[in-house]
Amino acid sequence: MKKRTVELVMAPPETHWVGDGFRVHNFIPGGYHLEMERMTPFILLDYNSKYTFEPSERPLGVGVHPHRGFETVTIAYKGRVEHHDSHGGGGIIGEGDVQWMTAAGGVLHKEYHEKEWSRQGGEFQMVQLWVNLPAADKMSQPKYQAITNAMMGKVQLADGKGTVEVIAGEYDGVCGPASTFTPIHLYNLRLKRGGKVGLSFPAEYNTGLLVIEGSVRVNGEEAPTDHFVLMDNDGEAFEVEAGEDAVVLVLSGEPIREPIAVHGPFVMNTREELIQAFDDFNRGRFGHLED
Repeated sequence: MKKRTVELVMAPPETHWVGDGFRVHNFIPGGYHLEMERMTPFILLDYNSKYTFEPSERPLGVGVHPHRGFETVTIAYKGRVEHHDSHGGGGIIGEGDVQWMTAAGGVLHKEYHEKEWSRQGGEFQMVQLWVNLPAADKMSQPKYQAITNAMMGKVQLADGKGTVEVIAGEYDGVCGPASTFTPIHLYNLRLKRGGKVGLSFPAEYNTGLLVIEGSVRVNGEEAPTDHFVLMDNDGEAFEVEAGEDAVVLVLSGEPIREPIAVHGPFVMNTREELIQAFDDFNRGRFGHLED
């Protein structure tokens, strides 16, 4: 099995605010050459690195906005997020949990700090991924997958120095609970100092790692906290070793080799489909949701 090399270790870009509740570094499609085509099926990665919010009686967040043509995956490391949509869905994403929303044919959505958490304030740390859908599924029915930490597949490392949490895909014969439209592997590595994990994905799968806590070495290359590691597509296997206690998000997926047409919250294949999305939104075909 050929070794996969590190293409880039990327420092966090400057932060910007999404609404008034999410202070994020945009790694995809923001930095280096991590455009959507390079990292497909992952077309956006916003990382709210650890940030302390003061107590607030008014929950901060993002008001009503539409989505069509892709999925949003919200991973909570610290803090709690509440969300609602125009199809009657909603819930609370607690620490360690994941909310996988298939916007597909179209939803209105809002998300904000959970009310009781907002009143107390505290450390907040989240990741949101956008996962593209193939053309055949872009107009399918919206749905939710509420994935608690207890539902995730868990593999204890043989040396007792860590755990692999499997959100989607498979690791060492253990599958994650998320249902995906195309092949995707999504893991949290929770490693103690000196813990090592061997990973392997097909060479054509676009693969990256986000260091959430601590620091790691990927095939011997240092990757500090809040840095993103882009793997080359030149092999399959690589190793992650924790230089200190660490949490690392691993994402790897089969590319969707189709045209991408994007405007704001709509991700389609053609300009004509984008125009239709705006028309449907303006005509109220995404449903109704109070701000």
